[in-house]
Formats: sequence, C-alpha cells, structure tokens
Amino acid sequence: MRTRTTITSAALAAALLTLTACGTEPEPAAPAAGPAYKVTKQDTEGNKRTVEVQVDTTKDLKAVFDHVVRGLKDEAGYYVMLNCSTGGTAKADNRLANGQYANGSMGAATTGLDEGATEFDTNDGATCPAA
Repeated sequence: MRTRTTITSAALAAALLTLTACGTEPEPAAPAAGPAYKVTKQDTEGNKRTVEVQVDTTKDLKAVFDHVVRGLKDEAGYYVMLNCSTGGTAKADNRLANGQYANGSMGAATTGLDEGATEFDTNDGATCPAA
C-alpha cells in the first residue's frame, strides 16, 4: 500500500511538472490601441512638467488624457494640455482640455493632488475646426 501511494504521488508530481513546463500560463494580451493623438511637447526634467498633446477631434478627450498619463513614468507633477491640431495660431493654441497627474510624492506636492491621482477638465464649447 505504501508503495502505491509513493508511486501515485510521484506520478502526480511528474504530471504537474510536465503541465507547468508546457506553458500553461496564458499569453499576455496585446496592448490596446490608444486614441489618435500626437505629443508635441514634453518636459523631461524638473518636478513640474508640461505635456502638450494635439488631437484632430474632440471625441474621446478623456481617453486621450488617460492614455498619455499611462505613459508618464517619472515621479513628477504633470500638466497635460490637449489642443486641437487645427484652429490655433502661433500665439494662441486651440485648447480643448487640461489635466493634471500626480506621479509619486513629488507629483502630489507639485499638483496638490493625492499620489497617483488625476484631474481632468474640458473647455466648454471648444471645437476642432475642419482642417
């Protein structure tokens, strides 16, 4: 009886080892494609950083902001400005929305938000004129 238990346990362990070695872990999902936008300026130094983004439409502005924020890795306070790619001038952009992101304790101190928090506001009535 003891021999059977030992053999059964050994067989079970070998089967589990084989299953694990065959790659039973699921493959990571492909990253979701983000909304269309272009980062036109991004500060890379300092505790207070600006990120300027251009979009062609007012559709999904919050999704654009969220996608941009996910890519910001350095600890800092980020100020994100979403501008329409058309309708602005050299002296005045066509601002659609503004946001802040507090990455880490330095980001919280700089923005006044909690660590990891965001704040996002659209400009009422802002439009993206046809190109």
